[in-house]
Amino acid sequence: MSQLISAENFAKVAQFGDLFKEGLVITLLLSLLTVLFGFILAMVLAVMRLSNVCPFRFLGLTRDGHLREQGFLVALSRFNPVSFLATAYVEVFRATPMIVQLWIVYYGLFDKSVIDLPRVTIFGFIQLERFLPGVVALAMNSGAYLCEILRSGIQSIDGGQTEAARSLGLNQRQNMRFIVLPQAIKNTLPAIANEFVTIIKESSITYTVGVKDIMSAVNATKGSLYIVMEPLIVATVMYFCLTFPTSKIIAYFERRMSRGDKR
Repeated sequence: MSQLISAENFAKVAQFGDLFKEGLVITLLLSLLTVLFGFILAMVLAVMRLSNVCPFRFLGLTRDGHLREQGFLVALSRFNPVSFLATAYVEVFRATPMIVQLWIVYYGLFDKSVIDLPRVTIFGFIQLERFLPGVVALAMNSGAYLCEILRSGIQSIDGGQTEAARSLGLNQRQNMRFIVLPQAIKNTLPAIANEFVTIIKESSITYTVGVKDIMSAVNATKGSLYIVMEPLIVATVMYFCLTFPTSKIIAYFERRMSRGDKR
């Protein structure tokens, strides 16, 4: 393969413009759906991690109703299975490579013997049986990171607001819905938006399972023309044109939102 960069090679790459356009659309759809479903998953995980479900709490009491000071029963009484499951999920997905997660989802979860997706083509170029596993894998990974962002946002809300909500007659669910979550989302919105930028870049890994994104267009061009650098430069420019303006827009809204916090 030629390693020399030339205008002639760029002209040859231009013949595959439709592939790059389709890859651009798929990359955007992957990123948008990943952030949407990842955010929903993160909300559930964050609430689970902050829950206070201790089914064995009674084991921390003696027969006469006094609290035990220490021992196995005390530890078991404090065990929260809901928080444990959410924490385990977050730690596993944050500690393992994205490509491993993608392949497990694609070759394991969406295997024909488990979930057999129909061979449907959307918009004429999006293959559902490859696109959907990519969305699921990216959303599961993004949900683990967004969970920690939301959890920190929820914990940053002053506890006095929860006490005030209870004094007004709001239960825990209403307090979380109307008082805590709106403020937590506002505080963490810049970090959530930055996750969208990260997903745009990480979505490039889905070409390994046949998703026709930008990197898939690079791979097809490289295999047809036997040139490497020019398709990669085109992909670099496309990713930059997606992420750089998005970062600037995020920074703009972050400044606008922070004005109300200044006294």
